[in-house]
Amino acid sequence: MLRIVGLKKKYGQDPVLKGIDLELAPGEFVGIVGPSGSGKSVFLRCLAMKEKWDEGKLYYGDDELVQSSWFARWKRLKDWTLLDQTPRLIPNKTAYRNVIRGRFRDFPLWRLLIGGKASEDEHVRALDYLEQVGLLDKAFEKVEKLSGGEKQRVALAKSLCQGAKVVLADDPVSNLDPHAADAVLRDLRKLCERDNLIVVCVFRSVEAAERYSHRLIGFSDGRVALDVKGRRLTSAERMKVQ
Repeated sequence: MLRIVGLKKKYGQDPVLKGIDLELAPGEFVGIVGPSGSGKSVFLRCLAMKEKWDEGKLYYGDDELVQSSWFARWKRLKDWTLLDQTPRLIPNKTAYRNVIRGRFRDFPLWRLLIGGKASEDEHVRALDYLEQVGLLDKAFEKVEKLSGGEKQRVALAKSLCQGAKVVLADDPVSNLDPHAADAVLRDLRKLCERDNLIVVCVFRSVEAAERYSHRLIGFSDGRVALDVKGRRLTSAERMKVQ
């Protein structure tokens, strides 16, 4: 369980987030929608601890992260990953090598010192996640030769291979054609359900958010304007977040 209590954020004297309270559950694909300037991307960066919180608390399970030591926070945030519009991959390495690198941070120090060679189980795990995102046939192609949608799916496989339990996605398909975007978001929802992940995804399109999300949270003027589960938005609700 992820619980946000009283999150406030401002830049200078301008408040951006004005007190956000939310609980997010494993297995839940949460779509964040709202007009430009409503605070949705800042909210996501605060969740990822990429932005300093002015006020509020963030609980992950029983642990509070905002006020914790950097080491305690680092240990818990190892379970988290941030996906954005530009995947963090090494272009001249294969899809497989990029995915297996996600395991290196969990290797014992002695294994890193001798090159961090993957075991057979780790090798199979990396290939399994590439298969889950429909890219097993591209496993040994260099990332620089892949399409934008394929790169996003490699980044997703990498995150899950390294053990991500919380996936924060900031409009990850905005640069993709509709077919590629659909493939990435379908994979993300499927893996959310299969692996019991918490997925929080910022959408620019309300229609796309409705199509893939279990739950829709709408931001307006730095506040939560709506919180809807299991259905599309009504016309009145849609007006609040456009």
